[in-house]
Amino acid sequence: MPAAPISIRRLAQCDLADYKALRDTMLQAHPQAFSSDAAEGRARTPESYRSRLGLDRPDGGDFTLGAWQRDRLVGAISCERDQRLKVRHIAHLVGMMVCADMQGRGVGRALLGECLAEVRRVDGLEMVTLTVTAGNRAATRLYERAGFSRYGSLPRAIRVDGEYHAKDHMVLVL
Repeated sequence: MPAAPISIRRLAQCDLADYKALRDTMLQAHPQAFSSDAAEGRARTPESYRSRLGLDRPDGGDFTLGAWQRDRLVGAISCERDQRLKVRHIAHLVGMMVCADMQGRGVGRALLGECLAEVRRVDGLEMVTLTVTAGNRAATRLYERAGFSRYGSLPRAIRVDGEYHAKDHMVLVL
């Protein structure tokens, strides 16, 4: 039986519990990929992620997209627009995640593609940045194929169980 198709849409307030469950799972499974800690994430409420929906930001640039297979959230990505006047032309992609059993099936590519399409529709956005843990070749290739280029690396950016990991900084000029 073929797998159910994936649909991508903006998350709404009613999706926050699903988002938190996905995030908690991903933080636990891939601690080196996130700046956030799994224990701290588990302590948060679903409502604490409401700001990622962009509901209070009518100017655009703040949103979270979810990849759904039927009624299961299998991936997500968030975009956060800088609010300071001098840097309002910059958006930051954060929290890209795809369930382990869905990796390698194009879910990340579809999420990133729709996210960038949404970003391009926001008036005044000219550039998008992100960070990726150095050595995460699959994620780096995904971002490079979308047009991102590496512009630097922060050594020892995060520490997980006493081991340091660098974060590569990437940018896409729209």
